[in-house]
Amino acid sequence: MRFESVPVPSSNDRVIWSHWDRNHPNTKRWIREESGLDPLISEAMLVEESRPRCLATREGFFAILRGVNLNPGADPEDMVSVRLWIDPNRIITLRGPRVMAIQGIANEFDKGTGPRDVGELLAELTAALIERMGPVLDDLNDRVDDMEEQVVSSQKGELRSQLGQLRRTAITLRRYLSPQREVLSRLQTERIEWLSELNRNRIREAMDRLTRYIEDLDAIRERAAVTQEELAGILSEQMNSRMYLLSLVAGIFLPLGLLTGLLGVNVGGIPGTENEWGFVFVCGLLFVLALFAAWGLRRWKFF
Repeated sequence: MRFESVPVPSSNDRVIWSHWDRNHPNTKRWIREESGLDPLISEAMLVEESRPRCLATREGFFAILRGVNLNPGADPEDMVSVRLWIDPNRIITLRGPRVMAIQGIANEFDKGTGPRDVGELLAELTAALIERMGPVLDDLNDRVDDMEEQVVSSQKGELRSQLGQLRRTAITLRRYLSPQREVLSRLQTERIEWLSELNRNRIREAMDRLTRYIEDLDAIRERAAVTQEELAGILSEQMNSRMYLLSLVAGIFLPLGLLTGLLGVNVGGIPGTENEWGFVFVCGLLFVLALFAAWGLRRWKFF
């Protein structure tokens, strides 16, 4: 069973940080039967899908936070979740896919430079989760810039699909980042004794950065929508031009088709059937009619 335990210093005694793989069956049994957590907290820790939220009780503090998925081969918008419980004696965290922010803090403990108390650990974890979102949003901004430059290129069908995917990515990220901002806001106002003013300020700074990221996502989504509308307008204009050209061709050849249709009727009395120059005469007549139709369309300013 995957189990990670790291001692976290405290003012009175050390606090044990236990980090678990949420998908392991023994983890679920331990959380429900051996952890001593309230049943409601236990179920909240193990729920499959949940938005970021927090809850302060007399026994401790529960929160669900989200971060971008930076695991190899994963899509960043498939966000990873961290469920955590903090009380005076312990910290319990659960994760599904590996969370790079937690891995970074664990590496700091290995070097002897980790957080010095529970509040600092929470503040550092919050800041690390949000800090790792920056490169992902920068990449989205770069992709929007490239697509805006390519909007008049020849690969319009492919670009249209990429714009749609970009908008879906921005919407998915914002879906989880927006409630996470509310969680950080509540952290600043909850009466939590072990959360110092310095750590509250760090959480406030992380919330400000998260707010900027949400605003960037809104801007990315709107820029992608505008670019998609512009691309749709270009494609529509090209389609109208092609339909217009086909209409001109049809306008020129419509009288020719009518004449050839009449001459092809299988009845007696069609002129020129016995004349050896009849076919040449008809071809000349069709040519003259085509020129006349083109002249008429030109005179009426169809082109």
